[in-house]
Amino acid sequence: MTLKAMGHNSRHSSAQYATCADFSRIFAKDMKNLYLLALVLTADSVKAEQCFVSGLDDCITGNQVFREWARSWARRVVIKNAIRMIAPGREPASRVPYSATARVSNGNHAKGVPAEISAVFELPALDRFAFVTSVLEGYSNLDCALLLGCTRETFIQARLRALERMSGLVVRKANTGFGEDRRSIEQLDLRVLAIPA
Repeated sequence: MTLKAMGHNSRHSSAQYATCADFSRIFAKDMKNLYLLALVLTADSVKAEQCFVSGLDDCITGNQVFREWARSWARRVVIKNAIRMIAPGREPASRVPYSATARVSNGNHAKGVPAEISAVFELPALDRFAFVTSVLEGYSNLDCALLLGCTRETFIQARLRALERMSGLVVRKANTGFGEDRRSIEQLDLRVLAIPA
């Protein structure tokens, strides 16, 4: 291959990668959804904002990714930043069902959120991350375990605890008539959190 041809190929291949401007557009256009993803993971509005801002910075200064993967890469970077920030799995998992009306002790999450989202905030960190990454984001068990730095079995147990607690909320709502909205756990997905797939 000639040097001229090599230069053409390198320019052509670099055009396939997402640029700073691409990531800036993604974070501007999907600001609400990326922030909500950070919020539901961290359960803290201040930490969610830090996670969002560092996510943009990491996307711009980090590894190159193909342009068509940039949006999913941005979501993954936000998830990875939340994992670094919260370090899920370091606190013991409680087996006591959570109340749908309970509040996070630090009070830094958004006020007036639906009971389903509030219930996600109340999950222990590992269970919350397992729920969000697998159920809401659709990552595989193995990918979630690798992201969270735990065994596949530990991850599956955390996800099952989260699903049990979330399904308990849905059953309580159905039995008590709490609200007009009677979603099943299968319907509690990204639409509830306003986070598109």
